[in-house]
Amino acid sequence: MNAFASGPMQAALAEARAAAERGEVPIGAVIVRDGAVIAADGNRTLELKDPTAHAEMLVIRAAAAAIGSERLIGCDLYVTLEPCPMCAAAISFARLRRLYYAAADPKGGAVESGVRLYSQPTCHHAPEVYDGIAAAEAATMLRDFFRQRR
Repeated sequence: MNAFASGPMQAALAEARAAAERGEVPIGAVIVRDGAVIAADGNRTLELKDPTAHAEMLVIRAAAAAIGSERLIGCDLYVTLEPCPMCAAAISFARLRRLYYAAADPKGGAVESGVRLYSQPTCHHAPEVYDGIAAAEAATMLRDFFRQRR
């Protein structure tokens, strides 16, 4: 694991825990630029009644507003679960430099699972991808969340 990745991923895990406390699926994300977190949030689909209010989408929007650009050049995203197709596309459109994610999502992921968006010839920008950072902690949080709901 990249030592630098541990701080931002811990912040993303904290956002995931906060999402779970709100009754949301526990996924958290942060965007880092020049070593500083410029956006952090967790899933809010239920709260906002918005199917696009995934943690990644929320932090991309917040980071773009913070820097005043739709292109997040030089920014890195840390997220606790492999992004879905919608979020993976938004990451590409935002031109994020690097994507760090914790747990793989064989059913809904689109980076190393499913459609593998960044491997497609139609993908105009693919971030550097680093997976498995704090994967066990993120996966346990998700499993426990869904076990409590069954």
